[in-house]
Amino acid sequence: MKTYQLNHPEQGLISYSDKKRYLWINSFLMPAFPLMGVFFYYRSGSEWMLALPLVVNYLLLPILDWLIGSDENNPPEELVPQLEQDNYYRILTCLTVPMHFVVLIALAYVVGTNDLSSWSILATAIVAGGYSGLGINTAHELGHKQTAIEQFMAKLALAVPAYGHFCVEHNRGHHVLVATPDDPASSRMGESIYAFIWREIPGTMVRGWNLEKTRLRNKGLSTWSPQNEILQSYLLSAILQGSLIYLFGWVMVPFLAIHNFWAWYQLTSANYIEHYGLLRAKQANGRYERCQPHHSWNANYIMSNLALFHLQRHSDHHANPMRRYQSLRNFEDIPELPNGYYGMYLIAYIPWLWYKIMDHRVIALPHIQGDLSKVNICPKKRDAIYARYGNNQTPA
Repeated sequence: MKTYQLNHPEQGLISYSDKKRYLWINSFLMPAFPLMGVFFYYRSGSEWMLALPLVVNYLLLPILDWLIGSDENNPPEELVPQLEQDNYYRILTCLTVPMHFVVLIALAYVVGTNDLSSWSILATAIVAGGYSGLGINTAHELGHKQTAIEQFMAKLALAVPAYGHFCVEHNRGHHVLVATPDDPASSRMGESIYAFIWREIPGTMVRGWNLEKTRLRNKGLSTWSPQNEILQSYLLSAILQGSLIYLFGWVMVPFLAIHNFWAWYQLTSANYIEHYGLLRAKQANGRYERCQPHHSWNANYIMSNLALFHLQRHSDHHANPMRRYQSLRNFEDIPELPNGYYGMYLIAYIPWLWYKIMDHRVIALPHIQGDLSKVNICPKKRDAIYARYGNNQTPA
């Protein structure tokens, strides 16, 4: 195991070893899980095997998170520069990108060359979409970095789920307005995920396009310039998915439509749980306060973090978006989710259960302590929420 060291003038020798160094390979292998279902399908002939990865995602991972628990350790801040300069970690993210292509092509082959039932095609498309949704997470880690290779690999990863606007919108839109009523990618207390999706997906697409349009105009370029980063990724999507339709026939049209939607829905699910009800205060000058760790829901669960390149240490990511996944920190007194992302997705899909589990957690946060003026509330649910949780406050 590699050890990072520094002779500090005041603290003496500081040493740190990342105990999860080689466990991060899980994030590289996670996108390949559907190939396990394909293997067992061809060995057994049972179409049920194609749905096996859904069991891994939505049942096994939440159980493992509950059983194995959390890791709240942080690397010493003095050694973070060494940790971030270690190429091993960035190589893992870059190597993950081809895995997303391999899995989509393999599952398309299974659907296109076998006489599957309709439910099996549906299940396989959802499996493919769920794991291509991981491609958005891979692009998320790569797209925040400034190297040309990582920026390019992010565009490649986004080509698989056909979500080429993500990095533009996420970096220049979501990170600017996160945890405010002005951000379509930040959910509000009382807003179900099914209401959120109608605000988030079209809202982020429009915002991403407008941000890229403005960038190009400021450079004196046309919106339809070859330098349009969104169009570059969507062109790759058209080539990839068009080729699959050509190779495997028209069954690919519904397969890819379901695949694309479910991949997008995984991002919607993540956005929904990451900032639910959290609100940055607006200052006297009309600007929102700087994003702090308590403006994002955090999760330190070991297994799901190892599968998601530490995405669940979301509090530090938004407060310090340039940090690489291996050096993201835990903080005291920040919003903590009661399970990892996949477990929370399942809860979010049942709105009454989500409200029951999460709403009182929002109200009880140390920086809120029952003050509803510090909560990002769904306007349509404002009166009901004040009636239930209000402490003699008047809704705005």
